[in-house]
Amino acid sequence: MSNPQTRLSIGGMSCAGCVASVEKALQAVPGVQAASVNFAEHTAQVTGNVAVVALIQAVKDAGYDAAALVDAQDEQAKEAAEAAHVRALLMKSAVSAALGLPLMALDVFHIMPPLSGDGLLFWRIIAALSAGVMYYAGSHFFIGAWKALRAGQSNMDTLIALGTGTAWLYSGLVAITPEWVPMQAQHVYFEAAVIIIALINLGNALEARARGKTSQAIKRLIGLQPKTARVIRDGVEQDVPITDVRLDETLRVRPGEKIPVDGTLIDGHSSVDMAMLTGEAMPVDKKIGDEVVGGALNKQGTFLMRATRIGGDTVLAHIIEMVRQAQSTKPPIARLVDRIAAVFVPAVLFIAVCTFIYWFNFGPAPQISYALVTTMTVLIIACPCALGLATPISIIAGVGKAAEYAVLLRNGNALQVAGQITAVVLDKTGTITRGHPSVTDVIAAEGVSTDRILSLAAALEQGSEHPLAEAVLNAATSANVEIPKSTAFAAHTGKGVQASVDGKTVHLGNTAWLAEVASDSEAFTARTSVWTAQGKTVVLLAQNARVIGAIAITDAIKPDSAAAIARLQSLGVRVLMLTGDQTATAAAVAQQVGIRDYVANVLPEQKLLHIQRLQSQGDLVAMVGDGINDAPALACADVGIAIGTGTDVAIESADIVLMQGSLHGVADAIEISRATARNIKQNLFGAFVYNTLSIPIAAGVLYPAMGVLLNPVVAGAAMAMSSLTVVSNANRLRLLKIRDR
Repeated sequence: MSNPQTRLSIGGMSCAGCVASVEKALQAVPGVQAASVNFAEHTAQVTGNVAVVALIQAVKDAGYDAAALVDAQDEQAKEAAEAAHVRALLMKSAVSAALGLPLMALDVFHIMPPLSGDGLLFWRIIAALSAGVMYYAGSHFFIGAWKALRAGQSNMDTLIALGTGTAWLYSGLVAITPEWVPMQAQHVYFEAAVIIIALINLGNALEARARGKTSQAIKRLIGLQPKTARVIRDGVEQDVPITDVRLDETLRVRPGEKIPVDGTLIDGHSSVDMAMLTGEAMPVDKKIGDEVVGGALNKQGTFLMRATRIGGDTVLAHIIEMVRQAQSTKPPIARLVDRIAAVFVPAVLFIAVCTFIYWFNFGPAPQISYALVTTMTVLIIACPCALGLATPISIIAGVGKAAEYAVLLRNGNALQVAGQITAVVLDKTGTITRGHPSVTDVIAAEGVSTDRILSLAAALEQGSEHPLAEAVLNAATSANVEIPKSTAFAAHTGKGVQASVDGKTVHLGNTAWLAEVASDSEAFTARTSVWTAQGKTVVLLAQNARVIGAIAITDAIKPDSAAAIARLQSLGVRVLMLTGDQTATAAAVAQQVGIRDYVANVLPEQKLLHIQRLQSQGDLVAMVGDGINDAPALACADVGIAIGTGTDVAIESADIVLMQGSLHGVADAIEISRATARNIKQNLFGAFVYNTLSIPIAAGVLYPAMGVLLNPVVAGAAMAMSSLTVVSNANRLRLLKIRDR
C-alpha cells in the first residue's frame, strides 16, 4: 500500500533559501517520510501518514503560510489567489515608482533641494512619504525577514529588508538630524529605497505571471474534468455534481459531452475523441462492453454507461497526479542547487559585512556614504531568485511539454536521465507489435474462394478459446462472410480443432497435424514457406481429408514502429529487442523494423539479467514494455518506459508512460529531456555568472582602477531582470517542436 500524499500551497517564499527552510520544517514533522517544495509552483508535496493540520502549523512556525490542496476547487482558489497577488504586486510597484521616479529625476538633473534651511522641510516630508510607501509596498519583505530571523534563518527578504531599511534609516537620520552626520557624508537615498522596492515587486509580479504559464499542462488536464454528470436514479435522469457520482451508477452521455468518469458501455454505441488523453487524432469507436475514460469527448451517438472508477481513481485523475508529482520531484541537479542556495544568503551577508568594514576603514571620504552604498548594493544584487528558479521552472515546462505529446513523466529524475540513455531495450509483443494476433494472408485451392476458407475456419473457431481463434473470427467478421454452424467440435491440444460443417468433416490446425489427417498439404506448405520465414503462424484448413486453404496469422507490427526505431537510432541510441517468442519470429520482426541486436526465448527473469549486463558495461538503459512479465526489467532499468495500453503493473513499475502506445513517444521523451537539460544548464550558467560577477562589482572591485561603483537602483533592476530572464528562458520549452514523425 502506497503512502499518503499531501499537497500544500505555500505562501511567503521568495528565494531558494525559503525552499530549504520549508522543506526542513516539513521533514521535522513526525510521520513525514519525504517532503519536496516546488519554488516555481509555490507548492509542497509531502509523503507520509501525518495530519494536514500539523504540516500547515510546521510551515507557519517556520515563518510561511500554507493551505491544503485537495481538489479542483482548491486549485482554482490557488490560481485566483496567485492572480490577486500579481495584481497587488503591480499596484505596489506602481505606487513606489510614483514617488521614486520624480526623486530620481531631481537627482539626475541636479535640482535636489539642499539638506539645510528650507530644504530640510522638503526632505522630512519625503522621509514621511517614503516611510508610508515602504510600509505599503515593502512591508512583506520586512515581515518575511523578521519571521526568518525568529526561525534562525535568512532568505531573500533578509537581504532586501537590510538593504532598503538601512538606506531609509540613514537617509532619515540625515533629513531629521543632519547635525549628527558629517557634512561630507550628508546624502539621502530615499529614491533608491523606494525604486528598489518598485523594481523587485515588478520583477516578482512578472516572474509569477510567467511561472503560471509553465503549468498549462496541469490546467488543461484539470479542465478536461466535467463539472456535472447525467445520472439515472430510480428511472429518472438528473444532472448531479461530478463529486456525487457513485460506483456502478448508470450515466447517460450525449453527443458533444465529455465523459464524466471511467466506465463501461451498457447500451448504445459511439465514436469517442481521446486526443487530449492519448494524442490520438482519430476518434475511437465504442460499443457495448467497451471501456470509456472520463474526460474524453463523445463525438456522436448517445449511450449509457456504468461507472467503474470515480474521483481520484479515474485514468484522468491518475494522469494529473503523475504530471503533478513529476513537476514537484527534484532531480539530482535540483537538489544540488538547493544545497548551494541554502548557504548562499548567509555567505552574502558575510560579504556585505566585509564590504562595509572595508569601505568604512579604507574608502575615500565620506567613508560612511561609500560603505552604505556598496553594502546596500551587494545585499540587493545578490538575491538568489534566479538560482532558485533555474531548475524547477524548466522541470515544470519540460514535464508539461512531454504531457502535450502524451508522454507522462512520473518523476523529475526520469526527465533528467532520459536524455542521457545510451541503450533502449524493447519488448516485442505489445511494444513493437500490436499485442494481439490478426490474419494477414489467406490462400485457397482452385475452385474455392478465400471467403469460403474464412467462413469454414470461423465456424470451427467459434467453439475454441485459443488466442488464434479471435484473429480468425475478426477476419471473418471484417470480410462480412456468413459463418455456418458447426457440430461435433473437438480440440486437439497443440495440433488444432475439428468439427462437422454442412455434413462435412473440417480440420483446422498446424502443418504437421494436417499432414497426418489430410492429403495435398505439401502443395500448400511450399506456398506458405515465405510466411514461415516471416515469422508468421501458418494454419491449414482441410475438408473431408483434403487441404483446401491456408491462413497466415501474426501479431502485426505497429505501422510506425520501424520509423520510430530509426528515429531512436538517429539520436545516437542503441536499440535492442528482448522477447519470449521463438527465434524465427524474433528474427523476422527485428529485420522488418531495423533492429540488429535481439534475443529470443527470454524469460521475465532473464530480461532483468540482460538489463543488468548492459548496465555493467557502462550503458544507461531504458526498458520499454507493456506486460506483467516486463515489470522487473522496467523497475531495474535506469529509465522504465511503459506502454500506456499495457497492464497496470507495468505502468506502476515505470518512470515514463506512453499514453499513445507508439514508440515515437520514447524518442519524444529523449528529445524533450535533452532540451530540458540544455535549458536548465543555460539557466544555471546565467544565474551563477550573474551572481559571481555582480557581487564583486557591487562590492566595488572596479572602483580603484576605473572609478566605477554600481548604483543600488541599477542593482535592484538587475536582480529582478535576472529572475525574469530565467523564467523567460524556461518558457521557451513551451515552444519546443518535436521533429515531424
